[in-house]
Amino acid sequence: MRSFLCPILDQARDWKNLRATLVKRGYGLAFREGHMVIVEADTDRVICTGQHIGTPLRSLVQRLGRPSVVVHRNGLSGELID
Repeated sequence: MRSFLCPILDQARDWKNLRATLVKRGYGLAFREGHMVIVEADTDRVICTGQHIGTPLRSLVQRLGRPSVVVHRNGLSGELID
């Protein structure tokens, strides 16, 4: 998983590009309990966190800027918005 996802995260030009590239490959980007997670697009099942594969949210924020996230009503999860 790391060898497949890390290049996508490392080569992203911005959050919108990252999201689009993941979607093309059948994945999505979400935020759960303060963690950025990669999910399966069709099931929304969490695959891994960015930190788990060596690209924590902090490093992406330093490179891409702060993401725009809409928080769900439960206050524990959210989605990246364009």
